[in-house]
Amino acid sequence: STSLPEYFVVPSSLADQDLKLYSYSFIGRRMPLWSWNHPNGSALVRMANIKDVLQQRRIDQRICNAITRSHPLRSDVYKSDLDKCLPNIQEIQAAHIKLKQLCVNEPFDETEEKWLSSLENTRWLEHIR
Repeated sequence: STSLPEYFVVPSSLADQDLKLYSYSFIGRRMPLWSWNHPNGSALVRMANIKDVLQQRRIDQRICNAITRSHPLRSDVYKSDLDKCLPNIQEIQAAHIKLKQLCVNEPFDETEEKWLSSLENTRWLEHIR
């Protein structure tokens, strides 16, 4: 994948040939990327969706098992589909534009309550939360 770093962490139980094979299954060849590790052993791994729904369960299970085996506490993997709970880039850009317009165009001599209400309507604070 041209959008992944040159080097990244993968579970040692996944062989190079498995990674190459699996990479073709992910949208944009964006296979799992171990992004962050917490001192308690928790790991944040992000990955793109798997193209082939029929292969999704098998590949997903293989990768999750490898992550569990590599985890210091052998903790199970918790998965969260962020596409369902996070705004997309267009929503973030629209909120940012509204925020800029509010900060540049809205006079501050208006009541504070109206300005705060307008700020809330941009949804910017909701997105960055």
